[in-house]
Amino acid sequence: MHNQLQYISQGNTVEEQLYNIHRAVDNGCDWIQLRFKKQNTVEVFTLAEAVKMLCKEYLATFIINDNVHLAQQLDADGVHLGLSDMSVEEARLILGKTKIIGGTANTFEDVLQRTTENCDYIGLGPFQFTTTKQNLSPILGLDGYRLIIGQMKAKNIQIPIYAIGGITLENVESLMKTGIHGIAVSGLITQTENASQLINQLNDKLYVTI
Repeated sequence: MHNQLQYISQGNTVEEQLYNIHRAVDNGCDWIQLRFKKQNTVEVFTLAEAVKMLCKEYLATFIINDNVHLAQQLDADGVHLGLSDMSVEEARLILGKTKIIGGTANTFEDVLQRTTENCDYIGLGPFQFTTTKQNLSPILGLDGYRLIIGQMKAKNIQIPIYAIGGITLENVESLMKTGIHGIAVSGLITQTENASQLINQLNDKLYVTI
């Protein structure tokens, strides 16, 4: 079963990214999604290679955002695809059956699409407003998650759902009660002054039996 806490990396430079990712894994986050947009190929490869080594050292899952060919080149654990990225089917042909392929969704229709595509998990959101991502999809809120999870149960759809988008420590308990599998966070971990305390608190809330 997939980890319940994902850290989506932040940073405008290779150095910032690597610092933030190292801080996350060093303080107990064992699922990293590398997100490094609008950078040149050399910098992206340099960072991804360093992150792979870091994740291997910490036994953390290493997922690359969008870039299927880079994930193949570096033998990453998998890739996360947005709705406008390469199809899951094409990515599966490139990466093989054993790699993790996650997909973004915003609506129940998106969830149905992702389920049909046989992706391994879904990042469903945004939960609330976030400055991390541009061109934000419609906000779901707690009611949106309850509705979509309810529709999934009615159709007997069983795929891990991660809430994403503007999540705070105070939101985790109520989000988990909607029936999601876990959360994906970015700014929350990047901006905290005490990563160890925060990640421990997040894991305490995520791994409690509801």
